[in-house]
Amino acid sequence: MSENKLRTGITQGDIAGIGWEVILKCFADPRMVEVCTPVIYGSPRAAEFWKEHSGEIEIADFNIIDSAAEARRGKLNLVPCADVEFEPGHPTAATGAAAAEALRKAAADLKSGAIDTLVTAPIDKAAIQSDSFAFTGHTEFLAGEFGGQPVMIMCSDKLRVGLATIHIPVSEVSAAITKEGIVSSLQRLERSLIRDFGVVKPRIAVLALNPHAGDGGLLGHEEKNIIKPAIEEAFTGGTLAFGPFAADGFFASDARTRYDAVLAMYHDQGLAPFKTISPDGVNFTAGLECVRTSPDHGTACDIAGQDKADPQSMRNAIYMASDIFENRRRYDEWSRNPLKHYEREKGRDMSVKDLHIDEKED
Repeated sequence: MSENKLRTGITQGDIAGIGWEVILKCFADPRMVEVCTPVIYGSPRAAEFWKEHSGEIEIADFNIIDSAAEARRGKLNLVPCADVEFEPGHPTAATGAAAAEALRKAAADLKSGAIDTLVTAPIDKAAIQSDSFAFTGHTEFLAGEFGGQPVMIMCSDKLRVGLATIHIPVSEVSAAITKEGIVSSLQRLERSLIRDFGVVKPRIAVLALNPHAGDGGLLGHEEKNIIKPAIEEAFTGGTLAFGPFAADGFFASDARTRYDAVLAMYHDQGLAPFKTISPDGVNFTAGLECVRTSPDHGTACDIAGQDKADPQSMRNAIYMASDIFENRRRYDEWSRNPLKHYEREKGRDMSVKDLHIDEKED
């Protein structure tokens, strides 16, 4: 979207972490407000604190607004959220509540169309828990707000990794994997690759759950009984899914370069190699009508307040939100009604005879 018309909501995350630091470092480069019109949801007190504690950066004053509808192009717009006491590196229930308030305000504006995309700074999952916020992460919260069945995809120019299960204990992964669930994840991942990333006919690699892909049942039966049948069903339905592949050998070789995405069975199986290969990657929540991205790191409280945070992943998340929004707009326009496109290009109404095929032709 040209001339930074796109309004991108950015939540502050947990103010005791590095969220504000990476946001401010991103927008210290004035060219970033040419990518989008930023609307930050956060604490004015925290914003000023982190301006003073984020190294030798120069950033223009915030444009304080009551709602995203008042956002101005070329400005760093700020929708105020609750000011709370905090100490860098030490998340509390209060900083968690502040993160939740920012997220809820941004989600409301995303629903109403006041902002076009959402980029979330990291939250502390333990600190944010309360009677009013019982979600295990952004992905689950957004699924509750917007409906649908989200797929968590870690993205970079080198690799895309989707997850069959997301934020659950490793001890529960095996029971959570079903043939129907994997088929659904593959189909949703495929749709996202087509609509969000412009891949015409995606090829998806599916990872095994057990070491050595189960070794023929010696190390587990999930591959034979669940994962392989799911791949076969998805393939029969038109999804180019392949596997299951043993995760260690798959990432240790160049096999990943032959596929447009990988479906991992659980969180660390996919994210550990992804973050090694793409340390500045982006977390994208596919399967929702809204566009939400985030940096691929956490609150990094061990370095909060030390001017050590690298903003590149946040910067990439802002870029990717804009790219996916534009990709969706183009895809939806191209696929809406091909006959209408033809009519417009020809400059006349299409008649029945225009669609007639001479029966004499081969």
